[in-house]
Amino acid sequence: MGNKIEKVAKTATTALVFLWEEGFFKAWKTVRTIDTHLGKRGNNFSPPELGMALMRAKYLTRKGKKGSYEYIQKYPYVAESIKPPVSKRK
Repeated sequence: MGNKIEKVAKTATTALVFLWEEGFFKAWKTVRTIDTHLGKRGNNFSPPELGMALMRAKYLTRKGKKGSYEYIQKYPYVAESIKPPVSKRK
């Protein structure tokens, strides 16, 4: 047994961020592909909930027509680095 801590996504928005962090959106993905992948992870969001989260994701862009959109990342995920405190000199 390992000490691997898994991330649990309780909302579609959070689940999409996890996929983006993993590099899932490096290539164009259909809504069906995204939904299938989330289902394998144990996340089963309603179509309206997933659609709204995809539409609001600022890091994704989409192409296609209504009912057949595809999504890809605008830029890769980069973890925020913790900046060391700046010392103030007098």
